[in-house]
Formats: sequence, C-alpha cells, structure tokens
Amino acid sequence: MAKRKVFISFHHANDELYKNKFEEKYGSVFINKSVTKDEYNEDLSTEYIKRLIQEDKISDSSVVVVLIGSETYKRKHVDWEISAGLSKKVGGYSGLIGILLPSYYEASENTFLKGSGYNSNTIPPRLNDNVESGYALIYKWESASNIHSDGNYAIQNWIEEAFDRKNNKSNLIDNSRTQFKQNR
Repeated sequence: MAKRKVFISFHHANDELYKNKFEEKYGSVFINKSVTKDEYNEDLSTEYIKRLIQEDKISDSSVVVVLIGSETYKRKHVDWEISAGLSKKVGGYSGLIGILLPSYYEASENTFLKGSGYNSNTIPPRLNDNVESGYALIYKWESASNIHSDGNYAIQNWIEEAFDRKNNKSNLIDNSRTQFKQNR
C-alpha cells in the first residue's frame, strides 16, 4: 500500500499529546505534512499563517485527518484547514476523516456517548457536513491500531479509503459553509 501525504488538524492547546502519540505510533505508515511545533512564528498575522499552511502543507496533502477532542469543533484553524483540504484551488481535493479522541468523551455534553458514537453538534461543523454528504467518515481513536486481515493497521485502511473517496467521490464534498472568523 502506498504511503499517502497526511495533514493532521487538531486543537493545539488541548490535544497536542494525542497528535504526538498519533505521529509516534503511525508515522511510519504515512508521509506527515503537518505543522510542527513552533514552525511558524506566532507574531505573524493569522491570515499570513493561514496562507502559509495552505500553500506549504495542505496543498501537498492527500488526506486531512482531524483529531477530534472536546473543543475541536470550536477552533477556527481546524475549520480553515478542513476548508483548504476540500478546496480544489488549494492544490486539489484531499480526502477527509475524523478520529474521536478519548478527550472528546471527557466533555460533559459527550460523556453519555462513550459507547454509542458522537454528537454531531460537537464535531467540527464542516467535517459534519461532509460526513452527512457521504464524503468523510469518523472513527474512534481506540480502533486505529486494530490489525485488519490484510495485515495493515486500521488507520492505514482509513487513510486509503479517504484517498479513494477524494478521487472517486469528490462530487459529495460540501465546502459551502462560511469559514469561521474567530474561535467559538
């Protein structure tokens, strides 16, 4: 199976630990196109950083993986990154998947969901639009390391399936939502 170029979108303040674990455990099965810590000077304007991430990272990615913690759905950068991945003018379309982190279920409005799934109001809205359209899928963190009958980690298959959807089902992309102007 070919290694795909993956951009990881996440809530930096809350879920950096999971992003690091994800890269450490699965980094050998994909080409990481994500932003590294302190890669961009925080003194630069938000719009300039947004443009750099789109041009340097997302435009060269095959799949955007959204790590979903308890407050990820409120973050403007996550919304922008998903939007860029779904924009043909930012390097072509990317596949899209979401992964529910253990921290997602720690939020009071999500604790009742532990075994049953997720609350569509507490995942990034643009991701939810694409789950509803059939373009994106959401998985659980705990399942990523399952080994499939083909010997691959589940995450490898998820990334490959998202890559296939970008090539064969881009007509299902819903990127019509106005981008966040601020965190919610």
